[in-house]
Amino acid sequence: MTTDYRIEREPYYQQQSNEVTLYEAAYKARLPVMVKGPTGCGKSRFVEYMAWKLGKPLITVACNEDMTASDLLGRYLLEANGTRWLDGPLTTAARIGAICYLDEIVEARQDTTVVIHPLTDHRRQLPLDKRGELINAHPDFQLVISYNPGYQSLMKDLKQSTKQRFVGFDFDYPGAELETAIVATESGTDPDTAAKLVKIGGTARKLKGHGLDEGISTRLLVYAATLIKGGVSPVDACRMALVRPITDDADIRATLDHAIDAVFA
Repeated sequence: MTTDYRIEREPYYQQQSNEVTLYEAAYKARLPVMVKGPTGCGKSRFVEYMAWKLGKPLITVACNEDMTASDLLGRYLLEANGTRWLDGPLTTAARIGAICYLDEIVEARQDTTVVIHPLTDHRRQLPLDKRGELINAHPDFQLVISYNPGYQSLMKDLKQSTKQRFVGFDFDYPGAELETAIVATESGTDPDTAAKLVKIGGTARKLKGHGLDEGISTRLLVYAATLIKGGVSPVDACRMALVRPITDDADIRATLDHAIDAVFA
């Protein structure tokens, strides 16, 4: 069953610091891990890469405000011959020894996230009240969560009782040289074009808090490079991938369009 969740091909990931070594130490101790950083900076790719490197199955859950505890734990299904229990992703991971990755955990309701507490301390247990079952997590099980601190609010934040169950990593967008290499490799475009896109990304990120809620992500830079590689003009590709998705403000759009024109003149 674990083969269903294994990552067969190495995900492309470029280390920014010593996060790979630190994660390996956390996994060796089976410590729960928290990954924080802005949108599209490589958090999910990092978790995928570590699961591949460690040779462990990975079960990913995209959290949302409608997610219930049953969505994580499991539920009874009504069938022609009666009812059947179906494990949720968290339960499955705890049983088979997978890494369970809860992406954007703050999007889930707080009354849902508390179900992870028994798995994130010395107990490493998961109570299934509906089944009257107590699961002792597989020795290989690890819980990883991620979120974007830039979108935190009083209504969307983790309780301290949850935060202090994890060791944490702070992620940010890579430096210009490394980000250029990532964009070029991921999209197949030439390094010069990638460097120009990274320059535009840097300009946009300076506007965060001054009209932009979030800067241009590495993911969007790859999108723009992919369009250019496919034959779209650089200016059109940048406006389509880097500007239109992130803002509707006419002044901010004009500022970014001007930066694009200047870079690709």
